[in-house]
Amino acid sequence: MDLEKLRALIAGIHASDPKTQTNLDKLEKELDRAKVVSPQKVPKDVVTMNSQVRIFDSDSNSEATYTIVYPAQAKITDNKISILAPLGTALLGYRVGDIVEWEVPSGLKHFKIQEILYQPGAAGANSL
Repeated sequence: MDLEKLRALIAGIHASDPKTQTNLDKLEKELDRAKVVSPQKVPKDVVTMNSQVRIFDSDSNSEATYTIVYPAQAKITDNKISILAPLGTALLGYRVGDIVEWEVPSGLKHFKIQEILYQPGAAGANSL
């Protein structure tokens, strides 16, 4: 379900600036390499849309918790980051314990996925 929604999101956005186009390209590459399974078969330790994830940033030696959302629901003051933000794209599909390297505006960052506090599939809910 999320794959279809994300592909429609990408197709519907007219990226007028290079930064947006780069983020869309990265998300599309992630979707192209994804192993697609039914919502019921997504392992509970995999980051999906609407997952709330606790990460450790090894570059700044700090922890943070974010929920990966669609752009319309993004609100950084509530720690809701868009799937189109570099960090949102980076975390999608990785598992608890994985170390994720990703290029963000400030350079190459390294994050470890510490815990998934909420995942729609594990909670018996469908992604929105």
